[in-house]
Amino acid sequence: MTTEFLELVAGRRGHFRLESGHHSGLWLDLDALFADPRRIEPFVASLTNALRAYDVAAVCGPLLGGAFLAQLVARGLPAEFCFTEREPPPVSDEFYRARYRVPSAFSARIRGKRLAIVDDVMSAGSALRGTWAALEEQGAEPVVAGALLVLGSTGADFFAGQAVPVEAVARDSYDLWRPSDCPLCAAGVPLENPAG
Repeated sequence: MTTEFLELVAGRRGHFRLESGHHSGLWLDLDALFADPRRIEPFVASLTNALRAYDVAAVCGPLLGGAFLAQLVARGLPAEFCFTEREPPPVSDEFYRARYRVPSAFSARIRGKRLAIVDDVMSAGSALRGTWAALEEQGAEPVVAGALLVLGSTGADFFAGQAVPVEAVARDSYDLWRPSDCPLCAAGVPLENPAG
């Protein structure tokens, strides 16, 4: 299913700074992925089926794509839905500096509940890491992470260290570098920052 999923997103080659602070030679434009939900329905159904075994009370995803996916998965399980919002990051060069928060309307609803956290694509996993941390701060119990596509192992390795399994519809290899180790920086390729 990896090839089929990659056909749905516009991939660009170049030199990109990701939300996590890492660099990569591939950027996937996911903004229009959920514009026609029928196109991604088979992928959402596959992820929903994989998450059934975890008996979650709610599904949470980071805005934007993760929240859209969480709502579709929650509907299919059925389960409650919630989302996290990205907070303005502090000025720093540290990795995984993006922080997420649970809107107050959801705080009491998720406390003490088993949740699945999902995102459209996981590479370094910064959005899902931030969502996981925000949910734990609210007293929720994230028991599984899921994505339509997992690129590389960086994000999955983090969740393995937390004893949180990762379910994915598709997986693919992915080059991800710290800026100091980035061959594209060394070659002088201009850096783009599409994640903001």
